[in-house]
Amino acid sequence: SITDLDTICFMGTSVISGVAKGVVIKIADDTYFGKIAHTLTNSKPQTAFQKGVQGISKLLIKFMLIMIPIVFILTAWKHETLTAFTFAVAIAIGITPLLLPVILSSSLSKGAVKMSKKKTIVKSLDSIQSFGAMNILCTDKTGTLTEDKIVLEKYLDINGDEDIRVLKHAFLNSYFQTGLKGNIDEAVIARGKENNIGVIANNYKKIDEIPFDFTRRRLSVVVSKEGEKSLLITKGAIEEILSICTMVEIDGKLINITDTIRKNVLSISKKLNKDGLRVVGVCEKKFDIINDIFSVEDEHEMIFLGFIGFLDPPKESAKESVAKLNKAGVRVIVLTGDNVDVTRCICGKVGINTQNIIEGSEIDKLPDMGVARLLRKNNIFAKLSPIQKSRIVRILKDMGNVVGYMGDGINDSPSLSNSDVGVSVDTAVDIAKESADIILLEKDLKVLLDGRRTFANLLKYIKLATSFNFGEVLSVVVASIALPFLPETPIQLLVEGLLYDIGQMTLPFDNVDKESLKKPKKFDIRSLKDFMLFMGPISSAFDILVFIALWFVLGVREAATFQTIWFSYSIVSNLAGMHIIRTTKIPFIQSNAHRAVYVSSVLLSVIGLIIPFTF
Repeated sequence: SITDLDTICFMGTSVISGVAKGVVIKIADDTYFGKIAHTLTNSKPQTAFQKGVQGISKLLIKFMLIMIPIVFILTAWKHETLTAFTFAVAIAIGITPLLLPVILSSSLSKGAVKMSKKKTIVKSLDSIQSFGAMNILCTDKTGTLTEDKIVLEKYLDINGDEDIRVLKHAFLNSYFQTGLKGNIDEAVIARGKENNIGVIANNYKKIDEIPFDFTRRRLSVVVSKEGEKSLLITKGAIEEILSICTMVEIDGKLINITDTIRKNVLSISKKLNKDGLRVVGVCEKKFDIINDIFSVEDEHEMIFLGFIGFLDPPKESAKESVAKLNKAGVRVIVLTGDNVDVTRCICGKVGINTQNIIEGSEIDKLPDMGVARLLRKNNIFAKLSPIQKSRIVRILKDMGNVVGYMGDGINDSPSLSNSDVGVSVDTAVDIAKESADIILLEKDLKVLLDGRRTFANLLKYIKLATSFNFGEVLSVVVASIALPFLPETPIQLLVEGLLYDIGQMTLPFDNVDKESLKKPKKFDIRSLKDFMLFMGPISSAFDILVFIALWFVLGVREAATFQTIWFSYSIVSNLAGMHIIRTTKIPFIQSNAHRAVYVSSVLLSVIGLIIPFTF
């Protein structure tokens, strides 16, 4: 892997200190950084919802293109050519859900406004639907499940006993290093000042520094005190610190490191990890020769002093949030770069099953199919690189899931961009906020239900518009063949469609049954087609029964009277049908619509009955 090459310096890297000669081998888009930036600037792939709306639109356009010539041919031999043509065009307009863009925009906008009142910023309106349909939420551990406020909890010697000398050395290392001070250095300095160690820095002078890098995973500073030898102090990952130490100090005596001592050091470190602490080792080396320049080669034959342990405690709300998400049908998967033991401790405290944790090294050995098998049974993945996180998100999407990703760091950006809906927080780094679709001003995922409410109301409109429009057109086509006159005039069809549309404009405000919010729902175009092809003919069958009753039972044979009755009946029946389709329960009894939906339905039904009696 290119990231394993320690002779490569990547574009976008900030060089804090040191001297080097470089050879440029790639520029601009050809660099690794350029390729990642290119993937971030690309627009997101279409969501299932966007594909579904396009699919329904294409289906209705096909119906329209087929219906116009068929209706024209069927009516042209009975009626004037112009009348037959305008009737065919009116039928085509009738089958089209003309308000789909308006309903779509207004529903999503209303959802965004409602979410903003709960301190949630929606950057991409389409993401509201994905937020509601999400069935898997991948989350980083640091800052999302934890407080992201690292505190230095322990400073221990080789026996696991508290030792202020370990804290003193760690303080000098963090205080004098000039690289980018991370939260670990800040925690060390803060704890040192609490223990009144800050004043000792005035007695030391910095001579040199060997910066941190991800290959060595350690950082060294060289300091001197008047009348004493130069002191090289190194802190870093336990394994890396042990690899450069040959001795250990116990009760003021230097002893060679044996296998037993090494095992004991690793055992203490592992125990601290299991308690949720991130462990860093500290060592030292004294120099007799006065020297101003030090290098990595000087980091050998050092004396191991002890450990410093940092705690990033889980959030108080994390356990409740995970439980609510699981109850709402959203599976939580943790993708973190931290080690297994720390991850197991934190995840256990927030209620995530820690029985099996997969490491990034295992992921690299497997093809996508093998990773998919692991993803079906495991919820925690540790020691992951940003590329591995992004790969897991992609595989989850390929498995047919609607995947959300929640993160706040630079390393989370590819995953935020590749997920169906990227969720970040206002305290995140700029690139994470730029890549996200939704930004939480308060880290609370209760707004998830607002996304589901918006999606549910959108589905109501699409179901209503496709099935009833389809049924209406079938009825009118059958009647135009059977009757000696047109069942409705073209202008009646258009006014009728206009009144339907006005009535449906209140659907974004509609109430949603609690049962519809319990589980995520995907936009399934196949089920919508099946619903349209099932409900359309059923509503058409009712219409044909009314035709038969008007013609044979009531004996209505005059064209104007028949058309007038049919016009008023169609408006009232479709508006009543809206209340049947909007819920899976018994309408008006078990489930009630929003007041605005009731008012518009009654008002437009009255208008539909009055219009025929006006000029």
